[in-house]
This record gives sequence, structure tokens and C-alpha cells, in this order.
Amino acid sequence: MTTWTSTVGAAQLKRLLGGGTAPAPGDRRRPAYRTLADGLRYLVLEGRIPVATRLPAERELAAALSVSRTTVAAAFEALRADGFLESRRGAGSWTAVPAGHAPPSGGLDPLPPDTEASVIDLGYAALPAPEPLLSGAFEDALPDLRSTTATHGDFPAGLPALRRALAERYTAAGVPTMPEQIMVTTGAMGGVAAVRRLLAGRGERVAVEHPSYANVLQLMRDTGTRLVPVAMGEGLSGWDLPAWRRVLRDAAPRFAYVAADFHNPTGALADEEQRRELVAAARAAGALLVVDETMRDLDLRPGAPPVRPVSAFDPGGATVVTIGSASKTFWAGLRIGWVRAAPETVRSLVAARAWADLGSPVFEQLAVARLMNGDGWDAAVALRRAQVTANRDALVAALRQRLPDWEFAVPVGGLTLWARAGGLSSSRLADLAERHGVRVPAGTRFGLDGAFEGYLRLPFTLPGPLAAEAVARLADAAALLRGGAGAPQVPGSYIT
Repeated sequence: MTTWTSTVGAAQLKRLLGGGTAPAPGDRRRPAYRTLADGLRYLVLEGRIPVATRLPAERELAAALSVSRTTVAAAFEALRADGFLESRRGAGSWTAVPAGHAPPSGGLDPLPPDTEASVIDLGYAALPAPEPLLSGAFEDALPDLRSTTATHGDFPAGLPALRRALAERYTAAGVPTMPEQIMVTTGAMGGVAAVRRLLAGRGERVAVEHPSYANVLQLMRDTGTRLVPVAMGEGLSGWDLPAWRRVLRDAAPRFAYVAADFHNPTGALADEEQRRELVAAARAAGALLVVDETMRDLDLRPGAPPVRPVSAFDPGGATVVTIGSASKTFWAGLRIGWVRAAPETVRSLVAARAWADLGSPVFEQLAVARLMNGDGWDAAVALRRAQVTANRDALVAALRQRLPDWEFAVPVGGLTLWARAGGLSSSRLADLAERHGVRVPAGTRFGLDGAFEGYLRLPFTLPGPLAAEAVARLADAAALLRGGAGAPQVPGSYIT
């Protein structure tokens, strides 16, 4: 559960509900209180309103929605009966989730290689290594290794050659950067963990997009931070800036974790103005933005100019700390990530690393430096974009053919598609699907307090025939679940 109690005003709630509580056209028998209760339940399950959000008083909400107080009171009573609202005399009412339904959390480990013949793994958003580019990079790095082995081999800030290469790439992207602003980490998660250790101790607040990357959510939970969820904008529209301003002002989080480029899991791309405004809001609130750029190179828009990095609006790094990685663009097995921040922040991160992991593997750093200093990295990006575009299109075609009632927007980059699963419980569907030979993570893994039960994250990491087979197995599991296999579906009111 989150430990920060937010509030939602009557006018804001009216906007989220779409303006009122009138029955749907042609459904004159549906009482207004039930429509209001269903709308509020939907907002909780979709993560639009966090659990433990205090609702307006009945009289205030009735006036805003132009309904009777009796309608609001009846809706609140229906939500209390279903476990979606808790109330205490004199203290008001706040959103909840039904007891006894602990959702899955965290991420999914990749399946062992010996299971690949029987189970298709859609739980892991990563691709096989691009060969011969990977092997060639290691071969090219061998002479550099021979000279490096004459040293102690301990580089807590990262190898100077890689720090220089990364600084040059940021500078070329329009963000002037010195090597002193770079620390090489053990993957992107190593970077996030290092920043969390430095910036947010147990009990401190961290704001996160909702939904967000499952492994980061689990890291924050396990280390005792108090997560403050901020709903994403509708569809693939990026961030809800008014919501971010409220949270940064009222919750005063120590930092916020966001992904501006092809967000995992939704695939959303924040536009340049959103980036500028979020940096300004964070600066005004005295909060840091930790920006995950691991998907940035996977832009699938043909000929479109890249959106400027978030750090372009704070090149000194006083407000924006950037996380990067070779895992998505190149290969997860390299385990090379990095942090870009102000030099003093980098020095603090390096000093704190002494009792963590000391440093990242030297040979892998040399290989990545070779890739970035030559044309190997750009060749890998071009290869990945073509490969991922074909994979995405195959997945979309299979979904539209086999699961036409599922709702999703086609992302223009990244590796993940966020689908509303036709009113089915994603946690029950995920369990049934694995028995049918396809593994998918339930939407609740990417949210807090049971949100996104009606969603699945589907990575487009499989080639066409395998993607089609994975969707066919998923469709078979969905048909069984609709027919009554396992526990009941999400209530019908979940989908509008």
C-alpha cells in the first residue's frame, strides 16, 4: 500500500468522471448512483485515483456533479460494500481495494533456456544480442584489455574511456557534458539503486508514474521508500502535468522516477513541452527528476527528429539525473548502465559505491566504449529499429486478429505494448496462460495497490511467427477464462 494520503477535489473528480453520472444512452433503467459507483471503481482500478485518496464530502461532490446528495451517499455505500471505499465518522471517505486480493508485484525473471521449447516468454522486454556486432566489439576491445590489466582494475566511477565516450554522445545530442558528470553502473537498475541509496532513505517519499517499471517499483518497496503514484496521461499522450504539479507541491517527494522516452510499460512518449514543464515544476518544488532513458534509442518513427532529452532543459544536472543503459539498445547481458548528473552528485554516488558493488566489469566497459567510439553502436540502433518495428507490427496484427476486443494504442517506440484485456482479470489470465505455454506479466505488477488488474504488458521482442503463436496461446487462455475457467472476471463495470 502507498503511505501518502492524497486528496481529490470535487471539480477534479468531475473531470476524471467525464462530467457527470448520467446513465449510458439507451440504459434508462440504470440508476445514477450505480453509474457513479462504477465510475469511481473504474478510476481506482485504472490507477487514475490512487488507493487511500480522500474523496470530497458527499454534499460537495453532489453539487459539483449536479446530482442529489442521496445519489452520492448511495454510490459511496455501494463502494463500501464492494471494498473500494473506507469511511470513518468525522474523518471522511477514502479509496481502497477489497481485502484478500493481494496482487502480484515486482517483475518476472526470464525463463531458463531449457524451457523455451515449451513456454514462450513474454515476461521479459529484451532482445538477443546483435551478432556479429557484439562479438566484434569484444574482439576489438582485446588490445585495450591487455593495457588495462596492468592496473588495479578498480574503477568505481567507470573506465575513463567509456565516461568520455558517453559524455561525447550527450554533447552531440545537444546536452553539453563532461566525463565528470558520468558514472558507469551495473545496468540501469544499478544506476537507479545507487541514486535511491543516495537520495531517498527508508520512509522518504518518491513519486512514480502510474503505471511504472515493475522492477523499480519493487526496488522502492523493498528499501522502504514511500511511493506516491502519479497517473499517466490518456493513451500515449505522456504525462498528466497538472497531476505532477500537485504531487510535487503537496507530497514534496525526495525525487521522482520517470521515463520520458517510450515509457515501460505503456510506450508513451513525452513531448518537448511536457519535458520543459516537468523540469520547471520539479525545480520549483525542490525535487530531483530521475529520468530513465533506457528505451530512448528505440524510436520507431521513420524520419522523425528525436525529442530533446529531458536533461537538455537542465544541462548542469542540478534537477535532472539521467539513467542510461546498453541493455535495450544492444544486449542485456552486457550489464552496463550509467548515470549522468551534476559533478558533485556523481562524486557522492561514487563515494557511496564503496560498500555496494565497487564498480562495473572492465572488459564489458571496454567493449561498449569501442562501440560508441566507432560505428558499432549506430549500426546496432539501425538494426534494432528495423527488427523491433517488424516485431511490433506482427504482434499488433496477431492481436487484432485473435483478440479483437482488446484495446491498445500502437506505440511509436520502445519494446512494450500496454493492452486492456477485454474485461478479464490479467492476474488470472497470466496464470492460465502460462499453463497454455505463454508467459505474460499481469498489469498489477506495474502498479500500486491492485491497480491495472485489467491490463497486460506485451513486449514486441518476438519475430512474426512466434509472436502469432504466443497470441494464439494467449487467446486460447482468454477464451477459457471467459468460459469460467479459474476465478471470476473483473466486474463488468470495470470497462466503459
